[in-house]
Amino acid sequence: MEVMKPIPTRDIPRGNAWLYEVKYDGYRCTLQWQKESIQLRSKNHNDLSKQFPEIITACLQVQDQMESYLPLMLDGELVILNQPYQANFEWMQKRARMQTEASIRSASKERSACLMAFDILQEQGNALLSTPLEERKNILKTRLSHQLFKDKIMYVPSYSDPDQLWENIFTHLGEGMIAKRKHSTYKQGKQHQDWYKIKNWRSISGFLTAYDGDNDYFQVGVYKNNHIISIGKCKHGLSQKDFSIVKQLFQTKGKLENKTYTLPPAICATIHSLDLYKQELREPAFQKILAHARPEEMTWKKLEFAQAMFPKEIDITNADKLFWEGINYTKADLLLHIRQIAPYMLPFLQQRALTIIRAPDGVEGEHFFQKHLPSYAPPFMARQTHQGKEIITCETLKDLIWLTNHGTIEFHTPFQSLTARTPEEIVFDLDPPNRDRFDLAIHAALNMKHVFDELQLTSFVKTSGNKGLQIYIPIPSGSMTYKQTALFTEAIARTLENAFPALFTTERLKEKRKGRLYIDYVQHGKGKTIITPYSPRKTAEATIAMPLYWEELTNDLSPKSFTIKNAVELVKQRGCPWRAYEAVKKSQNLTEILTFLGT
Repeated sequence: MEVMKPIPTRDIPRGNAWLYEVKYDGYRCTLQWQKESIQLRSKNHNDLSKQFPEIITACLQVQDQMESYLPLMLDGELVILNQPYQANFEWMQKRARMQTEASIRSASKERSACLMAFDILQEQGNALLSTPLEERKNILKTRLSHQLFKDKIMYVPSYSDPDQLWENIFTHLGEGMIAKRKHSTYKQGKQHQDWYKIKNWRSISGFLTAYDGDNDYFQVGVYKNNHIISIGKCKHGLSQKDFSIVKQLFQTKGKLENKTYTLPPAICATIHSLDLYKQELREPAFQKILAHARPEEMTWKKLEFAQAMFPKEIDITNADKLFWEGINYTKADLLLHIRQIAPYMLPFLQQRALTIIRAPDGVEGEHFFQKHLPSYAPPFMARQTHQGKEIITCETLKDLIWLTNHGTIEFHTPFQSLTARTPEEIVFDLDPPNRDRFDLAIHAALNMKHVFDELQLTSFVKTSGNKGLQIYIPIPSGSMTYKQTALFTEAIARTLENAFPALFTTERLKEKRKGRLYIDYVQHGKGKTIITPYSPRKTAEATIAMPLYWEELTNDLSPKSFTIKNAVELVKQRGCPWRAYEAVKKSQNLTEILTFLGT
């Protein structure tokens, strides 16, 4: 059967008759699950089962529990998730090109695929196509509400507020939104008025460098370091009149070679696209020709900013100001990092009283700590008081960009949220004498993990962004007091110190440490703070506090490995190592730790 396809539109349908879902960037497919066989079928009816065996395996593992619902058919998007609102299309393309079973298995372990299921078409062999959407969604939610599938098949929720959903999609740089009529039946193809897709277009500018007479495509470019960089080709979107004018200019003024006309940069245009992948615009379409624009204004930096999608409420200032003189990094580089890492960083900032370090003239200029919201902060920033003082909070992308635009380099957070009275994480700071002894931090961290594993505690590790490592143990709100966590952190620190007295110390005075790593357990306490995951640091190399996988703690690891220039791409390639942090926080079993403390 043909799947039901959403109709493109620029306007969000509104009213009580509609539901809204996240649109994911992957492969549309159906899961056809029978007692004798399980298949993933693309919308073009290709069998994807061998390319994505982890989905089939997940089904086989719960075949007994699901047998009473079979035959079953789900409709969804096959994706590799970066985060809940954004999929990684580049990884999906890599997987689709793989041919050998070994490479597919290896890739599935490195970045597992997931079927984001948004509809159920058949259950117990009975077709549900005539069942209203809202009822189908309820059935689907019930079938996927448990943890049987271990994130290999996930339910796509629906929302009633399109504006709030769109804000989340924008913040997370998602592909777009699907609007669906609540009471619609399932119809094949596009012969309906019930499902619409609204894409989260980026609007970029460039100049036209070539026209291909064979296929009517124009080549688009920008300047990068005074060199022309191609960013792909575009054909659609112009009126017939404008298309003819531009085509004629190339044919009459351009240089012809192999059926392609080329011109020096002169004709500029705005184009909307979904993304830039390997210097090729995805789904580009012209918006308009810029008659009065100058080609030299079409730069790679402006393209990066357009692709990043900054909130329109923020007027970015002094983007070219040098913030890291030694490595020629600007305020724009800082802003780009913060904007693109925001989906991963914001969860660790929200509902916390922040301490920020601002350096408006760069890391070598004057800097200062700030805990209180300045009087000139815009109205969209929440006015919150904590213990009688107006504090700085960062709840939204707008808040985060505004703070960064005003020179914030570092973001520090306490160990509890605003509403909590007790800690919600236990943190150890491992501080070697210098970066050359980073191996001490790795040694200490791995020994600590062994202890935590014995206590059945799930722990997370990150670089401090300076010279050490920091280990987090998320705990349920209200589960432990600061007195209890202090007893625990001291006990662990002294245990490690006693086991390796030549390597580790709890001595607070630097002159008495004698080249040993300092296990800072005192820093974990009420009213104290620690650098937020993914926050930049005020270092000469523009390093960041980078979450890691435990397997990455090897001798090759350097505290200088992660900077504002490479962190975003690394997260896209390997996923966020801390993506399970909130789930672990809610479910962390503290039986062993409380027994350890004798409470």
